[in-house]
Formats: sequence, structure tokens, C-alpha cells
Amino acid sequence: MKRIGAKVLVEALEKEGVEVIFGFPGGVVLQIYDELFGSKIRHILTRHEQGAIHAADGYARASGKPGVCLVTSGPGATNTVTGIATAYMDSIPVVIFTGQVPTPMIGNDAFQEADIVGITRPITKHNYLVKDVDDLPRVIKEAFYVATTGRPGPVLVDIPKDVTVRETDVPYPDSVSMPGYNPNFKVHPGQIEEAAQAISAAKRPVFYTGGGIIISGAHEELRQAAELTQIPVTTTLLGLGGFPSGHDLSLGMLGMHGTWYANMAISDADLVIAVGARFDDRVTGKIDEFAPHARIIHVDIDPSSISKNVRVDIPVVGDAKEALRKLLGELKKLYGKDGKTNTCEWLALIREWKQTHPLKYHQSTEIIKPQYVIEEICRLTNGEAIITTEVGQNQMWAAQFYQYKYPRGFISSGGLGTMGFGFPAAIGAQMAFPDKMVFDIAGDGSIQMNIQELATAVQHHLPVKIAILNNHFLGMVRQWQQLFYHKRYSATCLQSNPDFVKLAEAYGALGLRAEKPEDVLPVLQQAIGTPRTVVMDFVISREENVAPMVPAGKALKDMILI
Repeated sequence: MKRIGAKVLVEALEKEGVEVIFGFPGGVVLQIYDELFGSKIRHILTRHEQGAIHAADGYARASGKPGVCLVTSGPGATNTVTGIATAYMDSIPVVIFTGQVPTPMIGNDAFQEADIVGITRPITKHNYLVKDVDDLPRVIKEAFYVATTGRPGPVLVDIPKDVTVRETDVPYPDSVSMPGYNPNFKVHPGQIEEAAQAISAAKRPVFYTGGGIIISGAHEELRQAAELTQIPVTTTLLGLGGFPSGHDLSLGMLGMHGTWYANMAISDADLVIAVGARFDDRVTGKIDEFAPHARIIHVDIDPSSISKNVRVDIPVVGDAKEALRKLLGELKKLYGKDGKTNTCEWLALIREWKQTHPLKYHQSTEIIKPQYVIEEICRLTNGEAIITTEVGQNQMWAAQFYQYKYPRGFISSGGLGTMGFGFPAAIGAQMAFPDKMVFDIAGDGSIQMNIQELATAVQHHLPVKIAILNNHFLGMVRQWQQLFYHKRYSATCLQSNPDFVKLAEAYGALGLRAEKPEDVLPVLQQAIGTPRTVVMDFVISREENVAPMVPAGKALKDMILI
């Protein structure tokens, strides 16, 4: 049966199990929007295309399903670029459909024409320009397959206007055949055996785990492996929740703003077992002094990531869940029934480090400390909320002082560090889990980058809670200026912030403000008890710093405790 291209797309989305898409209409996608009208798919109209792509990203991170975004050509497409790069850097499966001018007009500088395929080639896992409607069913099937398999990532499909109205009788395929794309999931048994032998012989080993643990669903295998071997676990920013923060073996986050004891453990380890992490510069610090005494095992599904930044002694290529499952089997043979390990002295030293250098801050009776706000959110939600963040000090305090119990409970822009990400991502997460508590931990600078999405949250009755840590600064940049530029606060003071309470009310949300420490608890309780969008303005200590901190170019052990 013949169908126009727009109908092919909507039917394909339904067959892929897509329940919600985020987007913004325009001229060249009108036929698609007409087909969406009355379909089974719920379309969420955001107020900016960047909001749409971040919401699709947040949906994907929270649910594990691919997020879907639909925008028009030209500025509609280019407004998604930052969000696409955000998803690409963090390996998030998002499929972006962009409209394009009719095929005869491509290259003629037509109204609202942009070469979005060329623009996004470096920041997509793959992208397509569909010039023939007969190719559309295959392309859509491939797009979802590529986005969600191997190392996930964003895939863009650019569809000219004439392709949306032409007819085809090509059916939607049941399977994918891509000879040039064969992601490897299986691990080599020899690599696993070598890794297990190294682990059993180590006296100061550390698990260093990243977002790959969460993407692959390997958190349970990680916990079992850590408990069997009694090896402590540190996570990257995007690995938070992959291992319970409250577990005795947890070291928390490592890196530039990691815990003192995580960074010292890595610096003193004789073996680092990296799983689903890419040795980012914010984690390693000075690269030639990272884990200087350790052999390194690296488990990653992407072979190009192994030995890319740090020399690896034992490479294990494959899916993290599969690798840890097989590694666990080998470790059980080596550790036997007596459960004896080599790490007793190592764990005793780490316990001492935790006692002498815990995460801490100086509480005040006069001014709100941001760490206290995070701790209270954690206590009131029992550590079971989905936390999204913007980027900067708010992000780091949320990483340090909220206790993450489960994977997919912490959603943040890691690799790209995108301000304005957290709030639309919270909208996406709330769409994925309507009955869960979702908090966006924001700064007063970053929240204003996509604050227009308050209209989206209110329109769709989404009970997202926005906690603004308001210090009237671009806080993280100000911290660097304080420490390294003699307090010359150049262009970081936000003197003309809006009244966030009135702004919330103007959008139809509930606005609340806390100006003193005794205001924090009642404001949070009221927000949590209100079943609609809430904006909380916490007026915090203006020059509070994130600590510890590893200065740029320094080794992990060279932390400033501030």
C-alpha cells in the first residue's frame, strides 16, 4: 500500500515503540505534523529547539530508551547542534529528525536552508540525508539501530519537504543489514582470564567506573564483583548511581572535584580496573601522573577508546555487562569458598582517609550553604529522586552531597558541560517517569539559558522541581577567578537577575524563596508536596567554593581543600 513519506515516518516511530517526541514545527515539516495529529505518539511542544533536544536526551538517560526530536529546517535544525553534541559526548541514544528544503532547492541558498548533515557530521554517530522516499523506511530503521547499539549516540535524519509528500510502497523492514557496522558485544575469554588473575594478585586495587556501567545495565554485576573481591569503587560524574553511594566500598566520585580519598586511592593503587570510562582529562588530572604505580585493565565496548588517553596493560573489548558477568565467573573460581582477599590493609587505609578527609562544609546559622540544600533534598526524597543538573558549582555539589542509590538517577551533561541542559532534561525525565520525583539542581546563571521551558512544564502539568542555588555569580568561573586570577571577577557577577519567584508565577508555576537556613526545610517540604511545577530560589553564600579541587595541569594527589 502506498503511503506518503510523512506517514511512513509516523508509522515507523510507532513500530519502534516511540511514545513521546519533543519538537517544534515549521514550514518544511508541516506534513509530518499533520500526520502526527491523531497518531498514538505524544508530541511535546517545547519553546526552543535546544529545549527539545535536551528533553529527548533526558528522556533517554532516564528511561534507557532512545529519545526522539523533530524540528524544522535552517534555524530549527541548527538550534539543536549544542544538544546533539551533548548527547554525542556522553554516548546517549537520540534520533533527531530535521526538515529540509525540497531536494531541487538544496544548495541554492533557499529560505531556511542549512547543511545540517555537514554541520553535524563530527557530532553524530551517523547521519542521513534522505533524497528518495523509497529509502526512508530503511533509513529510519537503521537510525534507531545505530543509535542504540554498540556505543550509543545521536543519529540525525534530514528529510526534504518533497520526500514527506511523495508516495512509496516500500514496507518498513523487520531487521537491519549494515555490513560496515558490526558492533562487538562479546569479550575474548583470554582477556577475561588475564584480568581476573591480575585482580586476584593485586593488594591495592580500585574499580574506576563510568557511564558505560549505566548504559549497559551492569550495576548489579559491578556490585557483586566489588563485594566478592572487596575492592573499593570510584565513579565518574556520569557513573554516579552505577554503584550505591552509601555502600561501604564506595569512594564516591574521582577527578577534579572528586573526593580526597578517591583521588588518593587512584594515586596509590597497584591496579585500576576501568569499566565503561574513557579517562577524561577532568578525571585523570596530569595524565603522566595518573595512577603512577598501577597496572590498568580497561573494559570498553569501543576499541578506539582503549589506550587513547592512558596506556592500558590489559584491554577487554566488549559490553560492560557481559564483561563483568564473565569476569565475575572467573573471580569466583579464583577466590573460592573461603572468600579470602588481599585488600584488608588497603581498605583499612581507605577508611582512615575517609575519616580524616571527608566531604565537608562549614554550616552557618545566618546564610544558606548550598551543600545543606542538597543534603536536605536527599534526606526528604530518601535518595530516590531523579536528579538532573545544570553545569557548574550546582552540578558538583549535586554530585558530592546527594546519595545516589540507583542507576539513571543522576542526569547531567558530562563531556560537553552544557549550561541550560538540566531543566529541559528534567522535563524529559519526568515524561519518562510521570510518577517519580524529579529535581533540577540549577545555578542562577545556567537556569536562564532555557528558562522558557517553564511554559512547556506548566502546559503539560509536569511536577518538576527546580532548585536554584542563587549566588548572583557564574559560580564556577568566579571560583577559578578567585583562586587563579587574584579575585578579578571579570564578567561573572550577575547583578540583574530576575525575581525567580515572580518569573515562575508569570509562567503559571509555583515560586518559592529561601533566604535563611531555617527557610530551607519548609520550602522543600512545600515544593515536594505540590503536584505541579515549582521554582525554588535559594539565596546562598555568594563565594562558597566547591572542594576538593585539582587545579588544571596538576596530578590528582595535588588537591586544594580550600
